[in-house]
Amino acid sequence: MKYNNYRKARVHATINQIYGNPIEQRNYRDLKARVNLKSVKRNSNTSVLSGVASLIDPCELASGDFSIAEEKKKLGNEQYKAKNYQSALKFYSDAISLCPDSSTYYGNRAATYMMMSNYTNALNDARTAVRLDPNFEKAYVRIAKCCVAKGDIIGIEQAIKKIEELDPQSNAVEGEKQTLQQLRQLEQTIQNNYDSKYYRNVVYYLDAAIKLAPACYRYRLLKAECLAFLGRCDEAVDIAISVIKLDSTSADAIYVRGLCFYYTDNLEKGIKHFELALQLDPDHKKAKEMRTKSKTLKDMKEKGNVLFKSGRYREAQTIYTDALKIDELNKEINSKLLYNRALVNSKIGNTRDAIVDCTNVLDINAQYLKALLLRARCHNDIEKYEESVSDYEAALQLQKTPEIKKLLRDAKFALKKSKRKDYYKILGIPRNASDDEIKKAYRKKALVHHPDRHANSSLDERKEQELKFKEVGEAYAILSDPRKKVRYDNDQDIEDQEQPDFDPNQMFRHFFQFSGGPSGASFGFEF
Repeated sequence: MKYNNYRKARVHATINQIYGNPIEQRNYRDLKARVNLKSVKRNSNTSVLSGVASLIDPCELASGDFSIAEEKKKLGNEQYKAKNYQSALKFYSDAISLCPDSSTYYGNRAATYMMMSNYTNALNDARTAVRLDPNFEKAYVRIAKCCVAKGDIIGIEQAIKKIEELDPQSNAVEGEKQTLQQLRQLEQTIQNNYDSKYYRNVVYYLDAAIKLAPACYRYRLLKAECLAFLGRCDEAVDIAISVIKLDSTSADAIYVRGLCFYYTDNLEKGIKHFELALQLDPDHKKAKEMRTKSKTLKDMKEKGNVLFKSGRYREAQTIYTDALKIDELNKEINSKLLYNRALVNSKIGNTRDAIVDCTNVLDINAQYLKALLLRARCHNDIEKYEESVSDYEAALQLQKTPEIKKLLRDAKFALKKSKRKDYYKILGIPRNASDDEIKKAYRKKALVHHPDRHANSSLDERKEQELKFKEVGEAYAILSDPRKKVRYDNDQDIEDQEQPDFDPNQMFRHFFQFSGGPSGASFGFEF
């Protein structure tokens, strides 16, 4: 039952008579708030004074507990001023234990918690204070400050509104009003960048928000999530674990921890953490999506590996290609999928595609030795010997093994061999050509490229034909000499860097002198 205004006024007047001068106004206000008017029956014959006395805690009417509580508060105030917050906290807690319905004690302890950066406990105490005394303006100020630190925009707005209702002229939360506006703008900017997947920008703006709201777990965990997307999982893990230590039931923190496992190719643990987050919060949308994505990626990866091992390379290639489309941000897993597909491409003859895949792997992880060795081999297969040597040299820097050293030596040998002229190709004959076939080929090529035949050609054309004429002479000089031909065929001459020193015109004259044909210092061809 509710009292009418007249009866309320009588009760408050009686309290004034009892607690006039000895007690400070704040304690007087707290005491009035404690009167439970509902417990006094409307038809009671008991005097108002005796009714009030029966409702007030004995510690407030006697000089015992209340006096002790006041002394505890006083000691707490002294420790607070001396910045001994831990000691102040104990004294205020003792005072609350003695008189648990004092809004002042809760307000003082809230201020102490704030100085210790324990905004959660500070907020709880400040809210208890305003519940005990709805007109406790300073407690609302502390609520606003705590909500700022925790990034609670709605809480800030509600506290500011209440303060303005109590005192329209108050300027106690001017700073919080400005911070509120800044947080609103930052949250909008953060959301826009998050939706556009500009995660570096999100981290940048979140850092600004965290400076304003250092106790906001939401900002910190969103930053950790974006760091995981960016591959900075070590930083993300540190943030997630720090939150889990403070709140082991945080579904968002568990989700971020799972995300870090996922992006470091530990799909099993990632899935377990996503499922744990869903146990804590069955409606956690991100955890649901990541659990599905993780399971799909794990299944496809395993299926592709089975197909590869069974020799079904083209099917494996399709599976790996589809798996690569699942999450472009998961560079750790994608690098392995790309390498596996490169291996498949090398098996089915798509050598250039294999090189592209290996290059993409190395763009993600320059230390991926298997991809480096595979690309080196593929470069060798398509006769890109310089690239092959370069890859083997890089591989040797990563791992100095006898096998890689041998591969590098072989690649350098192949490079030198590639730079040696192919005399059989120059003469246009097979490697098993007979001596007569070699002679006939020389005769034909020498007549085609002889400078006299191109005397009326342009300067560039004459130079080109002179070079070919010389190469034809070099080829014949080697292949017509049995000893040199054996060395050439067995690649024994590769280390010999110097080219044969001879006069192609002299060889031409010598050849046609002994084989019959044109003679003289110059020749006039008829065509």
